Amino acid sequence: MIKKINNLDDYKVAVIHDWLTVYGGAERVLEQILSVFKTAHLYTLVDYLNEKDRKFLKDRKITTSFIQSLPFSKKYYRQYLFLMPYAIENIDLSQYDIIISSSHAVAKGVLTGPDQLHISYVHSPIRYAWDLQHEYLQTSGLNKGIKGLIAKWQLHKIRQWDYRTPNGVDKWIANSNFIKKRIWKVYRRKSSVIYPPVNTNKFFISNTKKDFYFTVSRFVPYKRIDIIVNAFKSMPDKELVVIGDGPEWNKINNNITKNIKLLGYKESNVVEEYMRNAKAFIFAAKEDFGIVPVEAQACGVPVIAYGKGGVLDTVLENKTGIYFYEQSEQSIVNAVTRFENIKDQFDPDEIRAHAESFSEERFRSEIENYVKNELVKISSEYYV
Repeated sequence: MIKKINNLDDYKVAVIHDWLTVYGGAERVLEQILSVFKTAHLYTLVDYLNEKDRKFLKDRKITTSFIQSLPFSKKYYRQYLFLMPYAIENIDLSQYDIIISSSHAVAKGVLTGPDQLHISYVHSPIRYAWDLQHEYLQTSGLNKGIKGLIAKWQLHKIRQWDYRTPNGVDKWIANSNFIKKRIWKVYRRKSSVIYPPVNTNKFFISNTKKDFYFTVSRFVPYKRIDIIVNAFKSMPDKELVVIGDGPEWNKINNNITKNIKLLGYKESNVVEEYMRNAKAFIFAAKEDFGIVPVEAQACGVPVIAYGKGGVLDTVLENKTGIYFYEQSEQSIVNAVTRFENIKDQFDPDEIRAHAESFSEERFRSEIENYVKNELVKISSEYYV
């Protein structure tokens, strides 16, 4: 059984994360988890973070799986998806009291025993193996042919394995109510919601607002930058500034008009400057949570967002932004028109105050209190 210890730092804690290759949203969550559990050991399938991105790890002890040593795993680690369940199950965490998995793929499938507390922070069940399988196969060019058959079979086997893994998790945390519903749909498990951390302190309200709309994103299909650009093509009197790059760059760059500025990749300080000076931020993706709309609100900027997914937790209709409910050009045009009619009712200070409720400090406090409360429950069971 888990030892009865008053100080959280005296528990032996392991944190397991799917893979370390970029510093993205999941890694921001990981960073804050590690700041709470300062002595925790970190496990991951592969670790290929560059020197700039890995600064948040400091001198943390990191253990990787055998996939780290496989040929070409630095570039093609995703091609070893079929081995990941086996790899995660061969990571030995039997020496720890508490296991916290940060999982959007296989991390939650680590093997644990009855005397261990396993809490899984779920960014999402494996998207491309469940409800987004058909979209993934199509955008990856794997929806037909021999390669398509192999991919579909592998995802079928992944689903079978993934459906078993909930039995090893004691408590579930979802990063949004959208993911809470997905966890229930896939695993039939109840979860609590703790929103991801957003560094709201680095953003501020500008007193020099300009007359342009703004979006920033990777140019990949599900972000739907294409429909944002096409919507503004039909509104030549309204300026749109777009920052980002990716596979769809050429497709979108070849289809713009003079009121649309594609700036490509820019450093974060440039992104922040455009964001805080924008009239509104446009967001057309269906995300699990969506950190960037919160960052826009931290600048006091209203958000015009597609009303599906995690953004429903972060944008307050007619207070910090407005929704459109179809991923179409006309739907965005209608939303922008509606925004223009009510734009004076949005208070930058009120928008900023709402964004602060998603801060890093709030996240650390909620995670720490959640774990402590679960340990109290366990102590009550064993030590009455």
